Amino acid sequence: MKKLFIAAFAFIAVSASAQSPKFAEAMGKTLKEYGEAKADDALIAVEAKFERIADAEKTEWLPYYYAALIKATMSMKGIGGDRDKVADEADDLIAKAELMEKGNSEILVVKSMVQTAKMIVDPMSRYMKNGAEASKLLEEAKKADPTNPRPYMLQATNLKNTPPQFGGGCDAAKPLAEKAVALYANFKAKSEIHPNWGKESSEAIVAACK
Repeated sequence: MKKLFIAAFAFIAVSASAQSPKFAEAMGKTLKEYGEAKADDALIAVEAKFERIADAEKTEWLPYYYAALIKATMSMKGIGGDRDKVADEADDLIAKAELMEKGNSEILVVKSMVQTAKMIVDPMSRYMKNGAEASKLLEEAKKADPTNPRPYMLQATNLKNTPPQFGGGCDAAKPLAEKAVALYANFKAKSEIHPNWGKESSEAIVAACK
């Protein structure tokens, strides 16, 4: 899953947003490091930096969001120890972001990723609970912001990785990936440090499902 995010963060600049210059600079620098993180240790270090920024700022949801995003990815990839424990840590982090931004589409996307991370630890026994919750959260993310391409991208990714006999495969994934690509064409992040990842993954699914 990590490769979903690398390209989007490769050339992050300091945001000229309403946040303090110090916060924007720290976020921009850490996002750039995230885009460049290739080894597991580097990913773990970047996640820890986001947590430190979050602890210092306390009223900004974005560092909690990115820390949770990375933790969910780590759980899916088996990085950082027990996968359930790492997913639970991601859950705690995104809950802190949600306290500041209730109903935020981007936060709902990461909440869905956390449920997917928990589900893939034991798909046979957890699909009905965690898989269903992951799907529900993506539908909520669509409703919260119909212009956000990431719920469609993740749905397409999940279906592409699901066997056709269970409702997945290219036939199910391609229309959602095409929808995501169309939304990415017009999507404008609120600032350079706001979420803006996943375009290349959507395009890759469309290309693979020709």
